Amino acid sequence: MAEGEMADTEHSVQPGQLSVVSTATDGIRVITVAGEIDLDTIEPLRQALDVPDLPQPRIVVDMHQVSFMDSTGINVLITAYRALTGAGGWIRLAAPSEAVMRTLQVVGVDTLIDCRETLHHAFTT
Repeated sequence: MAEGEMADTEHSVQPGQLSVVSTATDGIRVITVAGEIDLDTIEPLRQALDVPDLPQPRIVVDMHQVSFMDSTGINVLITAYRALTGAGGWIRLAAPSEAVMRTLQVVGVDTLIDCRETLHHAFTT
């Protein structure tokens, strides 16, 4: 795959499961998440969000296929935000579903972590 291109990661996930695919585009780690984010499924996402040993790490989490997220997901995203910004980098959430966006707004995460309407918009400043 050429630099700047992204793989199409559309695939189906069974209810109660989580799929996490990590790729890179233009030096930005793109984590595509599909399924339900909760206590039973969180570990692959937690591992994918580990701060890379790079100066100013940047991560976009593509959430358009996330159907549910509980407080476990909120806590992992906040932890990643703190680690990334502490290392001089950033994290952005791309295309959260209406239900997930509502959860982010209710707890105020959308005021802490930059949420963008589309994956494309997550790459623009």
